[in-house]
Amino acid sequence: MNTTQQVAPAPAATPDAPSFARRVVGAVGVQNISLLIAIVALIIFIGAQNPLFFGIDNVRVIGTAVAISGLLAVVQTVVIIMGALDISVGSIAGLASVASAMIFTTAGPLLGVAGAIGIGIVCGLINGCIIVFGRVNPVIATLATLAAFKGLAQLVSDGRAQGYTGADPFFTFLARGTILGIPTLIAVLIVIAILVHVVLRYTSIGRNIYAVGGNDIASRLAGININRYILGVYVLTGVIAAVAGILITARTGSGQPVSGSEGLELESITAAALGGAALKGGKGTIAGTILAVILLGILTNGMTLLDVNAFWQNVAKGALLVVAVVIQQLRAGDRRIGLPA
Repeated sequence: MNTTQQVAPAPAATPDAPSFARRVVGAVGVQNISLLIAIVALIIFIGAQNPLFFGIDNVRVIGTAVAISGLLAVVQTVVIIMGALDISVGSIAGLASVASAMIFTTAGPLLGVAGAIGIGIVCGLINGCIIVFGRVNPVIATLATLAAFKGLAQLVSDGRAQGYTGADPFFTFLARGTILGIPTLIAVLIVIAILVHVVLRYTSIGRNIYAVGGNDIASRLAGININRYILGVYVLTGVIAAVAGILITARTGSGQPVSGSEGLELESITAAALGGAALKGGKGTIAGTILAVILLGILTNGMTLLDVNAFWQNVAKGALLVVAVVIQQLRAGDRRIGLPA
């Protein structure tokens, strides 16, 4: 008679469920939480120095000021996720601004808007074709077209502001109107940001854009037509840059070849990088970019309220871009250039 007793195996230990705080951090993202903390700290600091910062009028000023740069930052994020860069977005916006005002004076607002968007499509196609068919690095290609598009805007406008749209109801609505109580400029940014977020997050197109930026060789082997995506993303960039140019025209009351758009490319890249978009591609979110745009807007407005020299604003933006890239490199664990592994 066998008296050996079977010992039941001990039940496997179940992992502890993540705490509420960890679930929140996982849902929001460490990068976004860091930006939120920075925004709150900046608001407290500037508000303590100048109480006018909390005024509703000043909040509206910040919102309308970041609307145009925010549009370009949103689409720049898409380009960076794909593993590329577009340095010409500011020049496309300037050229579209001039086109919208000049066409408006002869054919009306709707044709002015259509003409500007058409200009944006052509500029985006030019960038995409240079990169795809000329096999030129995106940075070099768009650096060249930055100068070309800016020069073209100055040529057609003779280097001066063109037209006057301040009395037109449509452009006035864009500049000073509201939609459900939200200033039109901000509403345009919100709508476009949501649409781009949905495409990136919930469609196969968005997943393929992330895949191309993460590993273009694997994407090609998986059957993704990379050239088509490059052309499509740069056309999208041209269209949204043209929308930004139209808003510049509405806000300033005339077509601005340079003054309303200069420096927007740096702001868009800085916001995308601060928002967590990896300059190597394959990573980034629209939510992070919008938070970074808000941070930059608050910083710029605060420096103005505190009477800081305007030239320091460019210094601050450049420093923030360096900080964002350094943080990305440290997180990725990349070897430092010039030093042994």
